[in-house]
Amino acid sequence: MVIILGLVVLIAAVVVGVAGVLGNDGSGHALTHGFAVFGYHVTGSTGSLFLCGIEVGVIGLAGLALLLTGARRTSRRGSAARRGLRQSRQETAAVSRDRDDLIDQRETARAHAGGAVGNGTPRGDSPSGPATDTPAP
Repeated sequence: MVIILGLVVLIAAVVVGVAGVLGNDGSGHALTHGFAVFGYHVTGSTGSLFLCGIEVGVIGLAGLALLLTGARRTSRRGSAARRGLRQSRQETAAVSRDRDDLIDQRETARAHAGGAVGNGTPRGDSPSGPATDTPAP
């Protein structure tokens, strides 16, 4: 819908520009004073000056469109990076909570099992091998 509206506005602008150039042509509309841009002297009618103005406006509009497109792209990249960072931080927090829960469960299990087989390590965690119920002589 926006594209159609833009196309209609563009066509209307072209029609107005062409009508302005054709309506201001001839000796009755000659430039009365000298007009120069960057050392280039413009001669002719007010219609040709109007046409030059339209061309400069189109070039300026194209430059502005490119500028805004680049800014929009940069903005989208930045928002995507912030969204990715936020998601990464949420995942890191969830993993940290899970790790803390597992540590708490392990500590709770050690406390309920009595935990010590003589050297302070729970059963099955002995560095010398499998745990036995009889102490070594």
